[in-house]
Amino acid sequence: MTVVGQDDVKLPARGILAPARRVLVHAGTLARLQRELARSELQRKGATAAAGAALAVAAGVLLLYALGFGLAASAAALALVVDWWLALLILFVVLLVVVVLLALVSGSLLRGVTPLKPEKALEEARLTKQALRSTGGE
Repeated sequence: MTVVGQDDVKLPARGILAPARRVLVHAGTLARLQRELARSELQRKGATAAAGAALAVAAGVLLLYALGFGLAASAAALALVVDWWLALLILFVVLLVVVVLLALVSGSLLRGVTPLKPEKALEEARLTKQALRSTGGE
């Protein structure tokens, strides 16, 4: 009697060879599943990092547009009420507050993805290793 393994390798069914083959097949499957878990976790963290970086770039672009169009139009309107220098100073402070808020939001998103390592996959591998050691001693 013979046992056919995952790679169609025929091994005798007697003795320790068949159980050893099953252990090898299960270990390979387990390693593949842990790699897939690590890959998916890194993809998720990478997407969050990309969103944070996109917000930071958007803040920079908006800063340029805000400085160009906002200062010109708003300073002209505000200059009807106060002096030109005061109108420009008021608009500068308002734009600075908006930029700081956008930078804080993007910073919080980027902090949420560090460290960029597959923590769940590493924890699963550690637990599997512990389980294999504890069952091996019995």
